[in-house]
Amino acid sequence: MSLQHRKIALFVFLFAPGLAFSSWVTRTPAIRDAIGASIAQMGLVLTGLSVGSMCGVLLSGRVVQKRGTRFTMLLGLALATAALLAMALGVVSGLQPAVALGLCLFGLGMGLADVAINMDAALVERESGQHIMHTLHGCFSLGTLVGALLGMGANALQVPVAWHLSAAFAVSAVLLWRFARYVPAGYGMLSSADDKAAHAPAGKPASVWRDARVLMIGFIVFAMALTEGSAYDWLPILLVDEYGFSAALGSMVFVVFAAMMTVGRFGGSVLLKRFGRLVVIRASITLAGVGVACIALGQGQVLAAVAVMCWGMGAALGFPVALSAVAEGGGQMNERIQAVATIGYIALLVGPPALGFVGQVLGLRGAMLVVLGFVAVAIGMTRAVRTPAASPS
Repeated sequence: MSLQHRKIALFVFLFAPGLAFSSWVTRTPAIRDAIGASIAQMGLVLTGLSVGSMCGVLLSGRVVQKRGTRFTMLLGLALATAALLAMALGVVSGLQPAVALGLCLFGLGMGLADVAINMDAALVERESGQHIMHTLHGCFSLGTLVGALLGMGANALQVPVAWHLSAAFAVSAVLLWRFARYVPAGYGMLSSADDKAAHAPAGKPASVWRDARVLMIGFIVFAMALTEGSAYDWLPILLVDEYGFSAALGSMVFVVFAAMMTVGRFGGSVLLKRFGRLVVIRASITLAGVGVACIALGQGQVLAAVAVMCWGMGAALGFPVALSAVAEGGGQMNERIQAVATIGYIALLVGPPALGFVGQVLGLRGAMLVVLGFVAVAIGMTRAVRTPAASPS
């Protein structure tokens, strides 16, 4: 089993969820109509995703310790894939609880799988001596881009939602079955040498939450995940309401933003080799901040379009580069990755809805200023991504 095959498997394991994610996101209006949900009822249905995601993230570390990263990621991906079929059945039956259950399963599966995949990717980085985290997350962005384009086509051709989700289920299941063999078992389990070394003599691990470097990198991830999540949730509405874009052009923002995220992540290796991690992450955060500031304070549709591209390109590398950084620095690598990934999920799931309450009072432009504030503070934390002195470069 070659390391190259293992890398490809990890790339596929984030491409497939990205494809599945945007498959149902782009059909949300049709799903709402099929199950006869009001806006309030649809909000309750979508809550299943948040509940499932947080449960998955909180459980992932324990499952990895018991069964390893391979078992955890395959279990999570199987749940996320089955969720598409559950949602399709919910649409056919018109049952809101069935769709909510499907979203809960999707969130649970992705919470489990994402943390395990990032842990395994950090191990691959250590063994290969190559940075792959940004490319890995680029595969998720590529999956969302492909799924969004297919979803737009399905909407235009009025393909039934159940057929669309069933097709996404079939593709995801085939990819999972085809590449599962390339990921070895046993990594990340409590009995591994790395995890034993990371534990205190009494058997209790020192808390990574007391590590200032972990907390600083966690803040960077929080700020960048909030920046990414707020764009997905609020940017189209903001452009329609504040900049006068048509609804059709507003819906294209998701595709443009996903495209910029994909380009940024796949181009990250060139930038990291040429300029180094510290320069790249500072430039990324700054570019994202410029995009957010232009949207929040600017005028004119041309400026808004340029700002969206800056926003997406800047947000692309923050999360994966920070994860690569926190993986370095001695023992408890899995615990550090889990802690930072949990912070990122909180920002993605809790942050954007909270911005909605701010927007009720200050308007969506005012809410984006809150995001800009987090981005500005994150720039001051970037020194934490330097390679620790005790860790090989």
